[in-house]
Amino acid sequence: MPETSVPATELAARARSRWPGESAAYRAARTALLADEIELRRQIERVAERRRALPDGPAASSDYSFEGPEGAVTLAELFDGKETLLVYTWMFGPERERPCPMCTSLLSAWEGEALDIQQRVALAITARSPLEKLRAFAEERGWRHLPLYSDASGDFSRDYNAIDDEGGDIPQLLVFTRRDGTIRLFWAGEMDDLTADPGEDPRGAPDLMPLWTVLDATPEGRGTDWYPSLTYPA
Repeated sequence: MPETSVPATELAARARSRWPGESAAYRAARTALLADEIELRRQIERVAERRRALPDGPAASSDYSFEGPEGAVTLAELFDGKETLLVYTWMFGPERERPCPMCTSLLSAWEGEALDIQQRVALAITARSPLEKLRAFAEERGWRHLPLYSDASGDFSRDYNAIDDEGGDIPQLLVFTRRDGTIRLFWAGEMDDLTADPGEDPRGAPDLMPLWTVLDATPEGRGTDWYPSLTYPA
C-alpha cells in the first residue's frame, strides 16, 4: 500500500452514503466506524503483502500418500499441474462418528467456492477417516465440488500439526508451493489457544469462515455460547 495513502478519516468523510431518518449522532458514530473499517482493510492488505513476501519455507516430503477417488495419490500429485496447493485438514478422524460442525460449516461455504478457488490454485480437503466415510457424509451434505482425500496413515496430519497430543483432530490451513521441483510449505495457520485473546475462541485472521464475517455485521454478533450444528430442527 502506498505510504502516501489518504488518511482513513478523510476518506470516511468523503463517503456519500446516508440513510433515511438517521440522526446526527448516528452519522458521526458511523463515519468514525467507517474510518476504522478503512484502516482494517489496509491492515488486511499489509498482512497479505507480508505473507506473500515470506522467504522460502521448509521443504516437504513428496512421499505422503492419500486415498482419493482414483486411488492412491502423493502430495506432489495433489498439485494437479498448479504451482500452489491449498490443503485444509478436516476434523473428521476415525474416532468420530460425525465430523466437527465448525469445520463442516466452513467447508459448506467452500463448496460454493471450490471451482473458483481451483482456477487459481489446487485444493485438497484431507481427513483421517476412510474415504468412503468422507464421501458418504459429502453426499449427505450435498457437496459435489470439494476434493476429498483420506490421510488414513495420519503421517501427513501428524507432521503438519493436524493431530494433538491425545490423538485428536486439529483443523489446519496449509499452503504449499512447488518451484523447480521442490515442494515447500509456504504458509500455515499458527494461531491457537496460546495466542487467543481473553474471552475469545482461538481463531486466525482474517477469519476463514464466512459465517462469522456475516454475524460480525449484526448487533447480536458471534455470541459466546452458540456454534454451528450439523443439523437444525425443521
